[in-house]
Amino acid sequence: MKRIEELFKIKKNILNIYVTAGFPKRNDTVTIVKELVKNGVSMIEIGMPFSDPLADGPTIQHSSEVAINNGITLALIFDQIEEIRKDVDIPIIMMGYYNQVLQYGAIAFFKKAKAVGVDGFIIPDLPLDIYNEKYKKILRKLDLDMIFLITPQTTDKRIRQIDAESSGFLYVVSSFAITGSKSALQQNQLDYFKRINNLGLKNPKLIGFGISNKKTFDTACNYADGAIIGSAFIKAIDNTSNLKTTVCDFVHSII
Repeated sequence: MKRIEELFKIKKNILNIYVTAGFPKRNDTVTIVKELVKNGVSMIEIGMPFSDPLADGPTIQHSSEVAINNGITLALIFDQIEEIRKDVDIPIIMMGYYNQVLQYGAIAFFKKAKAVGVDGFIIPDLPLDIYNEKYKKILRKLDLDMIFLITPQTTDKRIRQIDAESSGFLYVVSSFAITGSKSALQQNQLDYFKRINNLGLKNPKLIGFGISNKKTFDTACNYADGAIIGSAFIKAIDNTSNLKTTVCDFVHSII
């Protein structure tokens, strides 16, 4: 059984933390991930810094800029994940953009990711039809998951289509906005979560965008299998004087 599939079978209220590779310092990624796992995080999403991160708000954009200036590269990220895998057995997802995959060479990218221990991908700007045409077979052959996003504006018909092609889980974007743009979940968002739950989808669901503290995390868990926290965590570790303590305190403020 794949790591992601197994996790959803054995655990509820899954906390997935987004980490920008190479931030705050280039070699911090391994330390951060190991501390997150040590303190009870269930899944890790490792962001591949990119110069034009369309889905990301100012906080993650800033972390990407810092990481790029730190000299982070895809090759270094793969090395870091390989190092992480020596001690970490929870699911690891790579999050980035289609152009990064193409620049590396898509098939080589997926094969390398598999070799270092990646379980799946979130590529927000990868069109579903391109995935089906070019990459679906190779990812399934490699036993890798491709997680697609749905938003409040996604029609029920389209959601069912995305659900049919996704594997691992569905990324339920809580609002039609960039990351880090909300501080609380509103009634219209809760109504949207209820609508998704009434569709009888096959994949488990994690809610992301606007999940920033225990209150929003607990609320999200009432409507999904867990939630993803990104911007709030990046803010917490930016300019910290004690990385390990900050990571520990952040996780325990959520779970």
